[in-house]
Amino acid sequence: MRQMQKQSSPREVVASLAFLLVATVTTAITPQALSAADQKPNLVIFFADDLGYGDIGSFGAQGYETPNLDRMADEGRRFTSFYVSQAVCGASRASLLSGCYANRISLPGAPDHRAKHGVHVDEVLLPELLRDHGYATGMVGKWHLGHRHPFLPLQNGFEEWLGLPYSNDMWPYHPTSKVYPPLPLFDGNEVINANVTAEDQKHLTTQYTERAVDFVQRNAEHPFFLYVAYAMPHVPLFVSEKFDGATENGLFGDVISEIDWSVGQVLEELKKQGLDENTLVIFTSDNGPWLAYGNHAGSAGPLREGKGTSWEGGVREPCIMRWTGTIPAGTTCDELATTMDILPTMARLIDAPLPEHPIDGKNILPLMTDPEAETPHDVFYYYWDQHLQAIRSGKWKLHLPHSYRSLTGTPGRDGLPGGYSQQETGQALFDLESDIGETTDVKDQHPDVVEKLQKLAEQAREKLGDSAGDRRGSEVRPAGKWDGE
Repeated sequence: MRQMQKQSSPREVVASLAFLLVATVTTAITPQALSAADQKPNLVIFFADDLGYGDIGSFGAQGYETPNLDRMADEGRRFTSFYVSQAVCGASRASLLSGCYANRISLPGAPDHRAKHGVHVDEVLLPELLRDHGYATGMVGKWHLGHRHPFLPLQNGFEEWLGLPYSNDMWPYHPTSKVYPPLPLFDGNEVINANVTAEDQKHLTTQYTERAVDFVQRNAEHPFFLYVAYAMPHVPLFVSEKFDGATENGLFGDVISEIDWSVGQVLEELKKQGLDENTLVIFTSDNGPWLAYGNHAGSAGPLREGKGTSWEGGVREPCIMRWTGTIPAGTTCDELATTMDILPTMARLIDAPLPEHPIDGKNILPLMTDPEAETPHDVFYYYWDQHLQAIRSGKWKLHLPHSYRSLTGTPGRDGLPGGYSQQETGQALFDLESDIGETTDVKDQHPDVVEKLQKLAEQAREKLGDSAGDRRGSEVRPAGKWDGE
């Protein structure tokens, strides 16, 4: 039965059903905010690749401007404590679309062309949940939940897709590796370009943008979900001619400017179609900056380390949410929220049942609308691959002993990496309210907090496992397996 649901593609127009049940969803949504809505809310997610916490204007970027993203912040809410489940591409995307820690669904890491696994047919992904409740579902950009046919977007809830199956550096022209086969570009289930070149990569952001705008135009009369997963600013960096040399911050700044332009194009189309007051727009990133690439990498701002680590610079991302008339304009939320929360939040908004299997996300509609709301998360787990490396509850974050890569030397330049070394941390406690940069270990002053977090860590191991002790979690579900060649 699940297989049939995966392959079906209903598009029911839901014109008369109010998209919120005020009495049961939240008292933070006012009748005034609801009055303009006569159908279920649209959802647009912009997901950048390797964009750091400090890489857009409203989060402190310098050397270039992001006027469209800044306008989003002015018209919506910044989330300053917003997390992905792991600081790496594939796992992060798996969590965004499933509402689960990547470990729970056995999709940690970043699978490449050699992988013979992907998202399991029994997982309920966000596009599938929305499609089955009357939404048109479209994606442009990077997938990374498995590149074999059963694992591709059209088999998992999306009705259309233009994009890459995995990261843009997994190709034979990478300056540090020649092990990859040609990189394919898909349109639906068909490969339309079997060998993406450097010239092709220059035009990917524009190509994705044009398809995204077209999707909005074609689906403006009924609810839709649009997922825009940029290839940039993941190295190798490429930018179209219209943005080449546009900033004083070199190629990286040019790339971010083009992403900002792309967001602006979609926002403008939403406005043209009269959809601003019925569309939740979210912009965030899959993990922090790949610091080894120096001037081709971004910035984690005040946060420690970057991509590939469980320090805040790896997993805390810039996030802006805009929903005109529902999310208060020009506001900031400092409460903990995650990409895993989007699925259950949308389910609540459209009165859809959650998946029968356990998920980890929470309904964060109150955080989006009420300045006084508190996070629904009692605890947050920091995994790297299958290793539990840290745990947060409230303002407290406890690092467990682990090794990590650190930018201790001179970073690389112009597309070549450098500067990393392997480091070790013992158990360390940080107060993230007063020490966002994780500079001062306070475990000796707060042994009671350490004890509490250690108990929570043990609960995580029981449920989701921990490779450090060769623990298999009781709630871990299998990935899908590919038996072909």
